[in-house]
Order: sequence, then structure tokens, then C-alpha cells
Amino acid sequence: MTMALRVLIVDDEADARENLQLMLDEHCPEVQVVGQAGSAAEAREKIGSLQPNALFLDIKMPGEDGFALLASVAELDLPVVFVTAYDEYALKAFQQNALDYLEKPVDVDALQRAVRKLARQTDEIGGPQPSAIAALMKDPASPLSSRVAVPGREGLVLLRHEDILYLEANDSYTTIHLKDGKRSVSSKHIRVFETNLDPKTFFRVHKSYIINLAHLKGFNRTEGNMAVLDSGALIPVSRRRLPDFLGLINTF
Repeated sequence: MTMALRVLIVDDEADARENLQLMLDEHCPEVQVVGQAGSAAEAREKIGSLQPNALFLDIKMPGEDGFALLASVAELDLPVVFVTAYDEYALKAFQQNALDYLEKPVDVDALQRAVRKLARQTDEIGGPQPSAIAALMKDPASPLSSRVAVPGREGLVLLRHEDILYLEANDSYTTIHLKDGKRSVSSKHIRVFETNLDPKTFFRVHKSYIINLAHLKGFNRTEGNMAVLDSGALIPVSRRRLPDFLGLINTF
């Protein structure tokens, strides 16, 4: 039995939301637009109250973008059509990972193809969406591949690798120190970050610290085996990790 296609449109631009809804109403009668949302926070609220079974999701939104929203509701396994202005190189990542997308301005034929694909996904139990998104996050061509997802009070924050100076363990939490002086706290243990971050960029120098090698400025023995970052921060290097650390920096 075919499931009714109930979609939520998420875009920070009201005109873009209205235009997409008009196009769906006119050209895709099998779709019921149950609502619109102008931000990730509003979208989460409406996903809970309106129970859509698919999303039309803008990628570039202020604050939490479309990727952050999607990650924050990943357990719902909602099929998604991304609405994007990304260039052709980035779009290849979507194609290769079986995710659908519409380029702005939206074309009617492309919209109808996307709706047909959504209809197939909503009819499949445990369809391809979760694994496709996981693959996208690891794809070098993906906009997600160089970012770290950190859960916060209002959802997820995606941090760019280059903005991270170091990570510090605080019991079962992890504090992420950024180059602009700000901090972001995650409920994930530092071991989770060590496992998932690129070891070519991030190195665990101590049981309580992971540093971003891109911000490593030097090594100071007089202060007690300290990695010196370009921000001036001194990060302790444990005796156990010291040989690996010195061997690593000597290859630079």
C-alpha cells in the first residue's frame, strides 16, 4: 500500500518556501505540504507536531544549516530532498551517495523526478537514506566531510576542522576549543572524537587532549613536554605518547 507523501518545506527564505509549495501544489498532486519552517529549530518543532514523512530541506541557512538539522533528527530516518545552490563538484557527492537534490532555481521536471523518488523511499521499510547520509559524511567531495557535529541545547552545531585548536576531556564530556576563543561542549567522550576525526589532522597527545596538527607551532621541553599551538596554548604531551608525537612532527 502506498504511503501518503506528507512533506515539510524547510528554508530560511519565505519566498523560496512559497514558490516551492506553489510548484508542488500545481505539478505534484500526490504531495501534501503539511507545513513550512524557516529555521532548523522551527523545523524540529513542526516535525514533532505535523509528523511529515519527508523533507524538502534547504542546505544554507543561518545558524544551524540543513545538514545540522538532518543530523539532529537522524533517528527518524526521514527521506530528504536537499534544495541547494552548491556547485557541480559538491553535487557529485549527492549523486554518488544516492541522495536527491534540487538546484535553485527549482526546475519542474527535476521536482517531479524528486517526488517520484521520495514516493519510492517512503514505501520502503528502512530505505537507503541513513546509510546514504553516513556515506556522504565520509565522502571527501561532501560539504560535511570537513566538519565535526557537536550536539548542543538547541540541536547540532557543525564545526569546521580548521576552526578547532584542540579538544579537552572533562570526565565524560569533551570541550572543543576554537581559534576564535570560543568553546563548544559535547556530551561525547573524547574517545569518540579520537575514533572519528582524521588522524592525519588530529592527534591525541594526552589522555585528556587531542590537538589539531594544523595549529601546531612547536614543542617545548622546558615547560614539561608541551605542544605549542599557534594561539599560544600549551598542551601537555604524555610520556606514553611522546615518542609517537616526536616521530610525527619530525616527518613534517
